[in-house]
Amino acid sequence: MKLEGKRIGFVFTGSFCTFRKTIDELKKIVNMNAIVIPIMSENSYNMDTKFGKAQDFIKEIEDLTGNKILHTIQEVEPLGPKDMIDVIVVAPATGNTIAKLANDIIDGPATMAVKSTLRREKPIVIAPSTNNGLSGAGENIGKLLNRKHYFFVPFKQDNPITKPRSIVFDVSYLVKTIEFALDGEQIQPILL
Repeated sequence: MKLEGKRIGFVFTGSFCTFRKTIDELKKIVNMNAIVIPIMSENSYNMDTKFGKAQDFIKEIEDLTGNKILHTIQEVEPLGPKDMIDVIVVAPATGNTIAKLANDIIDGPATMAVKSTLRREKPIVIAPSTNNGLSGAGENIGKLLNRKHYFFVPFKQDNPITKPRSIVFDVSYLVKTIEFALDGEQIQPILL
């Protein structure tokens, strides 16, 4: 159990269609005896969608991890300075969040959690889920792929016929990507 005792900051951003499978994988991480600090972007913390109510997701994640969700800049800023986590996971990572990270725009709890963690040169695991991954977000993904401390969960086209530019991470690689990132390695292949 390579994740046993590891302190994992787990950030949810607004790709709501992937919440269910991400939470299911989070259960596996918790069952590996990792310490999970849940974090949510403003939208993921506040928005009800056709995929579920925000309060239902919040309750499920807090019950699962045994920790309150951090959802403000003030709550996440100490993660790095106080050396509170070993790795941060952004799953799902929207194109918007990826763009902000690639261009150093720190304006919410998700991006501040990453910036704070980078102060300690800890690994950042990105699990992309975006409808424009093979168009506008592609450049930003490329920027992060070439930066130190960023590691990507392998991803693929979501639905090449009806959404030809959409990509989504393969949830079955999430745990393995975290393990590799903790060793400073990018799991391969990145593109599935």
